[in-house]
Amino acid sequence: MLTIISALLAMLVSIWLIPAKRLWEITTAQSLIIAATSTSWLFLQNSPIINPYFSVDEISSPLLILTCWLTTPTILASQTKMFKKPITHQRIYIFTIVLLQTTTLLAFLANNLMLFFIMFEATLIPTLIIITRWGSQKERMLAGSYLLFYTLSGSMALLTALLFFEDILGSLSNELNLISSTYPSSWPVWWSAAILAFLIKMPLYGMHLWLPKAHVEAPVAGSMVLAGTLLKLGGYGILRINALTHDSLTPFIPPLIIYSMLGVIISAALCSRQNDMKSLIAFSSISHMGLVIAASMTKTKWGITGSMILMISHGLISSALFCLANTSYERTNTRTLSLLKGSQIILPLLGAWWLMTTLLNMAMPPSSNFTGELMILTSMFKWSEMTLILAGLSIVFTTLYSLYLFWSSQREYPSPHLKTLFPSQSREHITLTLHLFPIIILVMKPTLM
Repeated sequence: MLTIISALLAMLVSIWLIPAKRLWEITTAQSLIIAATSTSWLFLQNSPIINPYFSVDEISSPLLILTCWLTTPTILASQTKMFKKPITHQRIYIFTIVLLQTTTLLAFLANNLMLFFIMFEATLIPTLIIITRWGSQKERMLAGSYLLFYTLSGSMALLTALLFFEDILGSLSNELNLISSTYPSSWPVWWSAAILAFLIKMPLYGMHLWLPKAHVEAPVAGSMVLAGTLLKLGGYGILRINALTHDSLTPFIPPLIIYSMLGVIISAALCSRQNDMKSLIAFSSISHMGLVIAASMTKTKWGITGSMILMISHGLISSALFCLANTSYERTNTRTLSLLKGSQIILPLLGAWWLMTTLLNMAMPPSSNFTGELMILTSMFKWSEMTLILAGLSIVFTTLYSLYLFWSSQREYPSPHLKTLFPSQSREHITLTLHLFPIIILVMKPTLM
């Protein structure tokens, strides 16, 4: 644990000392070594590491590995955009990415909910810098304002609730056991206040307006990190807060589960009406995270395990989709689906990557997405048989928008302006391989989760 934290801190310093000609190569190699080292956390799930400040257990270890793993493809995907910028700008850009991943890692490592809250809020600063400084359009400032407003509005309630929890329970440690006799009658209200910040971060449909704006205006690194790891802070927080609460003291859980499932259907239906590629992928994230919220609220073993598998799978696949969207944008300067049709004929290898990624996104068996969604739907059915109707509709709409994304951007006859595109690069194939390789490993050995 200290090895990886020290390596990330050393990387933050070395970014300013590496010769300009080798900046991208060395930082990529450093991040890859850190990612490879982080896989040792897979073997600590049954023997957690605990100290007064940081801990690694079966909930945090997969998310920690995901955070470290996605740093490398994020740096690789950003090279085309930043390579022609002044060297100082390149260093600041890489430094901000690594700083964001470091604060996210520390949030997942935190052994105390107050320390988690501090790191949870610390991720907001580098995220805002990435969106507002390196976004490509003038609307990036509005997107940053939306992100700031939504995050802080939920965080005020979370901080107040955490202070209340500490006053009642005497501790905010992750190892705290349930003590039902200590719960006051106002506990459901404070539980709702604490959950609010995480529902905004996921986000729950209705609290999602900041996410499409942030994704559309962010550079590729911002979109990949936001979809890959930052949304998972919300799911992780829900699991930690729910561990402090007895089921009988949370009367708001049943309506929240139903609303989450309705949000899954509505956001999936909205995907099929999007013409901007990044906006479509952003709404698909809202749909998938709605399933995670519903499963987490059931507080069953299958629901929690399924939500963890889906969060990991979504982090990899959604990040890969944003990476693919960026490859199209770099060549055509547009994300409009109607202008990208026929790309598979011009770029057949990237078309193959699009096909694999969209099939994984729609939970094709035997992918890890399929495993996670199957466990979630099973837990939902055990909770209430009526959710089977909502689950069936969500599957239909997910299939619909996944096929719509692939067909609209890759099939049909290409437009004349697409016939002069430069071919795909080895760097892009390596980036996409780093995304899908863990999915293949999880399919072959699902016990790793």
